[in-house]
Amino acid sequence: MTDPLLDLADELYSLPLADFTPARDAAAKEHKADTSFAARVKALKKPSLAAWVVNLLVRRDAPQVEQVLAVGAALREAQANLDGEELRALTRQRRQLTAAVTTQARGLAHEEGVKVTQAVADQVEATLTAAMVDEGAAAAVRSGLLVAALSATGVDEVDVAAALAVPEALGFAAAPRDATPPPRPELHVVPDPEADEKARAAAARVVKDARAEVDAAREALAAAVADVDALQARALQLQAEVDELKGRIAQLESDLEENDDELVDAEDVKSEAEDALAETETQLARAEAALARLPG
Repeated sequence: MTDPLLDLADELYSLPLADFTPARDAAAKEHKADTSFAARVKALKKPSLAAWVVNLLVRRDAPQVEQVLAVGAALREAQANLDGEELRALTRQRRQLTAAVTTQARGLAHEEGVKVTQAVADQVEATLTAAMVDEGAAAAVRSGLLVAALSATGVDEVDVAAALAVPEALGFAAAPRDATPPPRPELHVVPDPEADEKARAAAARVVKDARAEVDAAREALAAAVADVDALQARALQLQAEVDELKGRIAQLESDLEENDDELVDAEDVKSEAEDALAETETQLARAEAALARLPG
């Protein structure tokens, strides 16, 4: 059984950004009989624009987000076996992937009538990057209940507590939703064909630009995924070579230990031979001296 606050928060954070505050306040009044619950509802923070864009992406394109998180998990697992040059290559590919998905998120926000500046897009990309490099950040993004953007240093764990609307959101998955239907056109008593034609042309340009951005984002994402697959295969090949070298080293170490044992035995035999030689030389000297003393 889920937390009622999480279910309500899931609804609130799926709304257009401008509708959040009035909807939250209305929900708090609706539950005023339960003062504790109403206070928790009232305490829900309005998300920043960057957080709202990420939440929108999670709900509108959950498979894409899951693919990004899956690639991030695979990269985190592979990093332990890669050298510096390969890590730099992976970082470049990760940036291409997050940039492509950020472009897609900007397109979704545009469909909702929200313009995303480059500064906000940078925060969105930083949040996606944090989700790829940190498991906790990935869970926070998946919840769809962000109120602030995330960032990762690559060294310390990402602090997600302050960026979540509800502390219990980790482990929660946002419910997907379809695009917001376009608003109904206003009815005019006297139609204006020229104005309608201008509006239609402007809308067509917006659709054309949005489609171009989506196509570019998909191409960049496909290229990034292909590069990641190639690097993962390379990592497996290198690991196999490392394992083979480790086995060879182990065999050589065993051979060296056996040789050391034989060397100790050979040195003992040598020492005994030296002692025997010294003794026989002494006996020879004595025999020669005795022979010399005998009369000729």
